[in-house]
Amino acid sequence: MATEPSFGLRLKALRQQQGLSQAALAGDEISTGYLSRLESGARTPTERVIVYLAKRLDVDRSAFYIQPSSSSLSQALSLATSSDSSEATEDLIDVVATSRDEDPLLRWQALWLIERYWHARGEQAQELACLEELTGIADELELPALQCRSKSRLARCLRSTGDVARALELAVSAHQVAKQAGLPVSDEANALLALVSVEAEAGRLPDARAHAEELVGLVTEAPETLRAEALWTAATVSSRQGDDDAARAFLQQAMAILDSRVAPVLWARLRLAAASLHLQGAPPSTESAGVYLKEAEEAFALVGTPLQQQEILVLKAHLAFEEGRYADARAAHSRLDVDELMLNYRDRIRLQTLDSRLLIVEGRRKEGLAQLKQLGEDARRAANLDLAAEIWQVLAETLEHSAAG
Repeated sequence: MATEPSFGLRLKALRQQQGLSQAALAGDEISTGYLSRLESGARTPTERVIVYLAKRLDVDRSAFYIQPSSSSLSQALSLATSSDSSEATEDLIDVVATSRDEDPLLRWQALWLIERYWHARGEQAQELACLEELTGIADELELPALQCRSKSRLARCLRSTGDVARALELAVSAHQVAKQAGLPVSDEANALLALVSVEAEAGRLPDARAHAEELVGLVTEAPETLRAEALWTAATVSSRQGDDDAARAFLQQAMAILDSRVAPVLWARLRLAAASLHLQGAPPSTESAGVYLKEAEEAFALVGTPLQQQEILVLKAHLAFEEGRYADARAAHSRLDVDELMLNYRDRIRLQTLDSRLLIVEGRRKEGLAQLKQLGEDARRAANLDLAAEIWQVLAETLEHSAAG
């Protein structure tokens, strides 16, 4: 007899292939709840139920014993790409997990869709696993476009985890592949987006600045979303170089060309970036940061993910601290569960830096200073020299203010 999971997968695939709802397939003999448990693998089918379902589906009972293959993966992929529901993608995840002998190109397409699903939900470990397999398949197939796309995304994902060294290697490779193969502008631009972000994170700011200028020039005729991302990336590099005026100018251009109705998520993310930029200025522009943060929060109330809600809460904590509302900053910080954080590496470190500064304000000076020193050392060991320098600067300013007091 088929195992519960494989039986359920085949049953669901056959039902969806025929366009039947669970209620329509269940009929009068079994309940939809029981059918749902069969499809999920939570219940073992009896002989009577197998015969009944085979009759309802007008298939031979052997159809339930066929292991997932290219055909079932193809069906699941077709359903997922033609549906806006997360259920279809979750079904595809189940099929991919149990099928191994299918066409590698078909598997690559399925994993590409699944990776986007994990990314949108902030599930970094699952996203990283998908990208590693995507990159491996692309290299086996020796298809430049797939190699460039998978390596670009993997580089950006690794950057967000703090693995800057490997991220840089992959980003450089993706850019080289795009250039050598003469790939479309969108592929070359996405490779550059990854490369610039990683170079900036690694502290290679002159290289990042040069590649950012190349990127902005490359996308002058590209769709507005790609142009906005390019300008945002250039703003990040300028900010890391201490050129706040240039950074704000780039972000203003990005926000000006993007219509919220065309790309509401990117529209809101740009405002989060603007809020963060204004808070990191010297001195911080808390009024402007508050305006942008409010706009982003209102937009994400409609289209936001758990990750973006965390990012908003983090910026609220930073804003409260810069405005001297330390109790509010601590309250916002306390609402973030450290075991459930989806933030990227840099934002996690900045959040811990904020915690250290709050400890000092709250009278736990020795503990706060020790934590700051450890954060700086951890960033240095991770080869994130730019972030390490940022932390050492905070530490120096803290010690200076303490001495002055």
